[in-house]
Amino acid sequence: MSVLVVGLSHRSAPVDVLEKVAVSADDVPKLLDEMVRCPHVSEVTLLSTCNRVEVYAVVDAFHGGLADVSEVLARHSGLPLQDLTEHFFVHYAGSAVQHLFTVAAGLDSMVVGESQILGQLRQAYATADEAGTVGRVLHELAQQALRVGKRVHASTGIDAAGASVVSEALRDASAVLGHADGELPGARAVIVGAGAMGALAAAHLRRAGAAEITVLNRSAERAERLAQKSVEQGVPARAGLLDELSAAVADADLMVACTGAIGTVVERAAVEAGTAGRTRPFVVCDLGLPRDVDPAVAEIEGVTVVDLIALQRRLVRQDLGGAADAVSAARDLVAEEAQSYLAAQRSAEVTPTVTALRRRASEVVDAELLRLSSRLPELSDEVRDEFTRTVRRVVDKLLHTPTVQVKKLAEGPDGDSYAAALRTLFELDPQKPAAVAGTVEQPLNGHEVAAALEAPVRRVGPGAARAADAEGDR
Repeated sequence: MSVLVVGLSHRSAPVDVLEKVAVSADDVPKLLDEMVRCPHVSEVTLLSTCNRVEVYAVVDAFHGGLADVSEVLARHSGLPLQDLTEHFFVHYAGSAVQHLFTVAAGLDSMVVGESQILGQLRQAYATADEAGTVGRVLHELAQQALRVGKRVHASTGIDAAGASVVSEALRDASAVLGHADGELPGARAVIVGAGAMGALAAAHLRRAGAAEITVLNRSAERAERLAQKSVEQGVPARAGLLDELSAAVADADLMVACTGAIGTVVERAAVEAGTAGRTRPFVVCDLGLPRDVDPAVAEIEGVTVVDLIALQRRLVRQDLGGAADAVSAARDLVAEEAQSYLAAQRSAEVTPTVTALRRRASEVVDAELLRLSSRLPELSDEVRDEFTRTVRRVVDKLLHTPTVQVKKLAEGPDGDSYAAALRTLFELDPQKPAAVAGTVEQPLNGHEVAAALEAPVRRVGPGAARAADAEGDR
């Protein structure tokens, strides 16, 4: 058993593909159930954010697991599998561990160093745990990834600027509205959506100097809760329902749409009605995946739309500047943590072999002591007990060095070969647990994924097919 990651992100796929694959919170349990019922998948979690969709699965074979997960994602997206795979990236075993730690650290985010991903990972794990699709392997891996993410953010200063997709969108909005970089003094804003992204938008708007916030949501209760929090933080705010959009737009300078819904929430007619007759600019920040805002809104005179496509084009060219050292330190820390985790996992994998060896030795000792008792029944209890202690002590001393050494050697990249030698020499049959195995290899890109799905017996990438062969994939 090893961990497989199959995903798409802003780095591998255009936004129009990402939004087709995006999974709403309501649909996540359904897809988790579909995947865990697949023949090669035993555990699975699914992470879907505004710039990535990733599946983390424990699989019994590389090619079989890849085919199972890919087919479920293709069915969900409605795209032909061959069209989807060209945008996939795949990580396996050690590479999967390093990728997850990199994601948790914010190093793979559209805005490098953003910390919102930690909350999104925590929610993805909680959803899978509630759905019953998390076992020992993903539980331990997820908890360690969250710890690594926290350590990176705390010790490297990678998120010192507090940047996020929301802050970057508002930065573009401030430029359109004629304000200093990222500042929105006196601005009146509308937030569409009262979830985690809506709360983040409200926080950034308060820091940017917004004078008033209107929160619109399908659920009045959640909108009121977010508006009240804004009031408590010193910025006037009110709550409303989505059908109040036109009226809210009429009095506003900008809108942030981030509902997480599947389908358009902000229609052109509503924005057009709200901006009719105005002479000042209006900015719409569409941060939904799929998009919350009708693309036709961008055609309205005086309206500027800042969406994930625009952000992706700008941020892919971002200059890390003074943060370059922090990013480099974060990458080093992630690599160190991944290697340490894999070494511990390889060491843990050898434990059943060591246990089986000690059990075999104990069985041999018990059998010989029983034979001794039958041959020398006249031995006193005192002598018999001393003899028993002596024999067991000798066996323990003989086994001590090899068992300690095999655990130490198991931490290396080829550590399992030593455990395999023990199993062969002593004819052991330990119950080997599912584990994250292997060294950190390079991921597969879209072309290699397609090759793996079309010809599963081929070697399709550095390390991946080799690891798959070791797992007995056919």
